[in-house]
Amino acid sequence: MLAHFILALRTAGIPASLTEYLTLLRGMKEGVADYNVDDFYHLSRATLVKDERHLDRFDRVFGEIFKGLEPPAGDPGTEVRIPEEWLRKLAEKLLTEEERKQIEALGGFDKLMETLKQRLAEQKGRHQGGSKWIGTAGTSPFGAYGYNPEGVRIGQDESRHRRAVKIWDKREFKDLDDDVEIGTRNIKLALRRLRRFARQGAATELDLPDTIRATASNAGSLDLKLVPERHNTVKVLLFLDIGGSMDDHVRVCAELFSAARAEFKHLEHFYFHNCPYERLWKSNRRRRDSEVSTFEVLRTYGPDYKAIFVGDAAMSPYEIIQPGGSVEHWNEEPGRLWLERMLRHFRRSAWLNPMQERGWQGYHSAQILRQVMENRMFPLTLGGLEAMTRELSR
Repeated sequence: MLAHFILALRTAGIPASLTEYLTLLRGMKEGVADYNVDDFYHLSRATLVKDERHLDRFDRVFGEIFKGLEPPAGDPGTEVRIPEEWLRKLAEKLLTEEERKQIEALGGFDKLMETLKQRLAEQKGRHQGGSKWIGTAGTSPFGAYGYNPEGVRIGQDESRHRRAVKIWDKREFKDLDDDVEIGTRNIKLALRRLRRFARQGAATELDLPDTIRATASNAGSLDLKLVPERHNTVKVLLFLDIGGSMDDHVRVCAELFSAARAEFKHLEHFYFHNCPYERLWKSNRRRRDSEVSTFEVLRTYGPDYKAIFVGDAAMSPYEIIQPGGSVEHWNEEPGRLWLERMLRHFRRSAWLNPMQERGWQGYHSAQILRQVMENRMFPLTLGGLEAMTRELSR
């Protein structure tokens, strides 16, 4: 049995030598481990293991030989590493729906910001699983991988419950891809309802009916008549919500973007996050280098442009109604005020929501934006696109 034990240790990568084996036998002869498995375990570990890195391997082999445990899958000489994602999941706070309802918010945006300032001044160490301090896996309003109806997200990779009032992280964004291959032509066909054709510019296209009429009137002598080329003159502005909860809808938004680029000659686009504020972006990768003042957009593009906002409207209500409510910066004026300015300027406007329509009721923010848009919020489906184009074509 002991010889089999030594061979198993060596197979597992523990360099147990003959000298160490003899030391174990001498200890047993002197009665150090008389008829007690625990004593034998400590004696054999002390004599056969000379490197603390091998303690886990020794425990596995000891369990297999003397306790009948199943050996782990894979090469016995290699360490079994727990995936990092499993360890991260252990830190997350998982609550039932009943437990979530029992957790109360602090009581408003101002109270939340004031309390965060106090916690930053008072806290001296790391916390996990609590309800007060900045930490992880708890019910505190501040931290990561926990739950609170209203909180400040700090040090978390992505959104989980769509309830953060502020986000204290470095955030990376990408532009929507306008080269996405559309799986169906239905989006393009729905958008074609917006097209409005007119003939503008130099007369370069043959007008066959007028040429026939003029030639007949000229006793058969050919009289060519030309007209300007026919173009789609509709002008469209796309305002696209990017990042956060919109990561779930990147594919369908990219398809919409690609279809719009193909259908409309006069198309411009800008990015925002959750709600439009005093500035927008032309590029998400280089946000600070591509900032555009919202006032500048209103001065540049006339009321004849049709404005289409694309976003899931899933955010903290403070982002819409509260100065300073933006999760990414301190906005002097609430998002609702900026959106209303844009709607007054662009006489034809609508909001496309990629979230399923039955889910809108679960977000107070979606109800607020739908009211601001005067019910011109449509689901990003084929039926929703057709309803939106009918509304914008009035």
